[in-house]
Amino acid sequence: MAQQATPVRSARLGRTLGPEPAAVSGVVLLLPGGDETSLRRPASMRLPSAVRALGRRLARAGHADGLAAHLVHYRYRGWNGSEAHLAHDATWAADEVVRRYGDVPVSLVGVDMGARAALRAGGHEAVNSVVAVAPWLPEEDVAASPEPVKQLVGRRVLIVHGTNDEQADPELSFRLASRAKKANREVCRFEVHSDGHRLHQYRTEVQALTEDFVMGALFGRVLSRPVQDALAAPPPLGLRMPLASGFGRRRRR
Repeated sequence: MAQQATPVRSARLGRTLGPEPAAVSGVVLLLPGGDETSLRRPASMRLPSAVRALGRRLARAGHADGLAAHLVHYRYRGWNGSEAHLAHDATWAADEVVRRYGDVPVSLVGVDMGARAALRAGGHEAVNSVVAVAPWLPEEDVAASPEPVKQLVGRRVLIVHGTNDEQADPELSFRLASRAKKANREVCRFEVHSDGHRLHQYRTEVQALTEDFVMGALFGRVLSRPVQDALAAPPPLGLRMPLASGFGRRRRR
């Protein structure tokens, strides 16, 4: 019996999250988590509800400025070594934004393995900012090249990580941020003390921080003082900035 050919899969953008703007002047691409190795379809990605909730919040916050937020649907569930499928799909998604909306700024917002994809695809010419929440990064190996950071030059970068994350080592994201900061001053990293990988305890604060950062990067809104301080502070201070309980509440009053 002849073996069936593997079907060709394509990445795609989900429908606009939240209210669709009349004219699009900026785009957020939401990149959910995945697995280190898997060629299965991404029917059940990790943290989809949290990613969708974040996307809807960003869409509401940026609606008046013309923000469109899309969830990226990958071809495969896994990163898959040198194939880096999720990063390639993130790059495709940025290309698709240019095709649909023209020359508008793009912010990549990723969680877990999607955060790694956001960082890797951050060099796309349409991307002006990257948010990496609880990024999964590979263990450092002296025999292998370190995770690249040069593509982040000229982009504004935010990394957020829980200090009790047992699935994605926060020390690895600190090291990456340290290397990125040497090439790009517009890098900051916030630590969520005592929280784990899914950032359940401080989800509202993480969402508020992401909103603050993305609206500033895409539309030039004034950043909150903690974010300004984190970007301006030399390492390691600006890369170990504590995320305060209640962040964002005072600004909304």
